[in-house]
This record gives sequence, structure tokens and C-alpha cells, in this order.
Amino acid sequence: MTFTIQSMQEIITTLSMKAKVCEAGKIFCFEIVDPDLGEGYAGEVLEIKGESYIYRGYKAWTDLAELLMCKMMTPQKSTYPRIRLTFKKLERQSSFHTAGPSSSKEEKYGVDSHFSQIHKMEEPAFLYYYTQALQNAKLNQRRSILNLGINTGDEFSVIKNSLDIHTYEKMKLVGVDHSKSAINYAESCFPEENVTLYAHDINDLERLDLGRFDLLVSIGTLQSPSINFKPFFMSLVQNHLEKDAAVILGFPNSRWIGGEMIYGAKAPNYAMSEMSLLFNDVIFCKKYLQQKKFRVTLTGKQYIFLTATKII
Repeated sequence: MTFTIQSMQEIITTLSMKAKVCEAGKIFCFEIVDPDLGEGYAGEVLEIKGESYIYRGYKAWTDLAELLMCKMMTPQKSTYPRIRLTFKKLERQSSFHTAGPSSSKEEKYGVDSHFSQIHKMEEPAFLYYYTQALQNAKLNQRRSILNLGINTGDEFSVIKNSLDIHTYEKMKLVGVDHSKSAINYAESCFPEENVTLYAHDINDLERLDLGRFDLLVSIGTLQSPSINFKPFFMSLVQNHLEKDAAVILGFPNSRWIGGEMIYGAKAPNYAMSEMSLLFNDVIFCKKYLQQKKFRVTLTGKQYIFLTATKII
């Protein structure tokens, strides 16, 4: 199967049918004009050796693979000027979203769970915007940080690696997570005296008597079904933030399937990506923080990062 001057609408129709009947883990192939031979935007017409081709860059094809729930394998050279692309259908059941129940609800995100296979900080689209959020929150000026849903401590690792050792050691870092195994792992990564970690239900923070912090970080945790999101968030701002505090919240706009971070939030009872609930929560937090005299920015893609800093 070779695509030359077919429109993307025609290509999507054809490949969607291929992907639909392709079993998980299986592949299908097709040929296109080598993206390295063109420049500019998708849709440019290339004339090569008397034949016409519509140019599209590699990003267009990796985007299409993702939309079809596939992984694009390494392109192979074919007869000039074409290359062969191979799409491999993702194992949709290979996901913590569809994983069976663990021994306890606390260990759904524990070190032996499917979730533990995910390393967000190795995904550029996550790390870049998280690091940007830390910079916008003036990380090097912070004195105390509270992370809710810390799991194995990835967010603290980035914070530690972003600071010189003297600035880091002067900070107080506190992390809370429901999973005992995740906290045990995090404790082995952060033996420093300025780091305190709790295996505890964040719905019952008051029992820990944590006090107030000047940076709150929570990535993909506050939207958990067990949390009454809006009143819980308002309570955090009122009871656990210093007057000059900053906030970083990460809202998942993606799913983790078959080893890939797939763009788009998935709401119950929708076959497609549907982001109403995501943006409802994001806009609620934005408006509430603005009422409290915070300056709020929204960045990111697969995760939406809300960063808020106090207007002094």
C-alpha cells in the first residue's frame, strides 16, 4: 500500500480500517514519500522523478499512529523516494487504567502495580512543562514544599536536581501518598533529614498536623474518585498554604496504554477523548485562585499544568 497524492482524509479512512481489524501487538505497513526530502508544512506537493507526492513530516505520522492506538516503528528505506512505515497496534489491556484490582486499594499505585512501570519524567512532554512550572513558581526561593500523591518521589527528584545542594538542604520537603510500598521506595531515594514522607490518606491530612507550606505540588491526584475535589482543594489553600505560597497542579490529559502516553482525557461512558470534566476542574481552580489574589498560568499538553503565584 503506497500513498502518493491521497489526502489525509483518505489516508485516515484507509488506515483506520486497517487498525480496526488489526489485533493487539500485530503490525501493518504502508509506503510514503520520504519526509526528509521535503520542507515546509504538510500538504506541500513534491515532484520527484516524474511523480507527485504530498509531503508530510514525521510528526504527522507519529500523531496518526497515536490516534489509531498504534506505535510507529523505525521507518525503513524503500524504492527511492519512498520509505516504509510500520504501525504496531497497542496492547490496550496493557494499562493501569484497565488493570485488575490489587490486594488493597492503597496499593493500586504501589511498587508492584502496573502504574509503577510508568516513568513520567522520561517523557519530554511531561518533564518540560513540569520543569517550566517549577521555574514559574520560583522554586529556588521556596522554603517548604508539600507534595500530595508523591508516590515514589519523581517530582522531588526533579526538584532536587534543579537546585544546588545548599539551597536544597535548607528546604523542608513533605510528601504524602496512600501507598505504603511507594512511600517505602521513596524513603530509600530521599534519606535526607529535610525530607519527610507519610503513607497516609490525603483525605485525612488534618491528623498529620502538617502546618503550612509555600509551595504545593500535586500531579494527577486531586481528581481521584475518592476525593471530593472542589471542597478539598479550597481547604488546602485555606489551611496549608503560606500567604506568599505558590501552587503547581497537574491535570492528566492523557492515558497510559501499551507503553505509550496517549493524548486526551477519557471520561466514563465516552468512546472518544472527552475533556469537559478536565477543564471544569482546571477552570474552577483557576478562578478560585484568582479570587485569592494569585496569578495563574495554564501550560502543557498531555498534562495540563496550573501554576499559581501570589500577587504581592
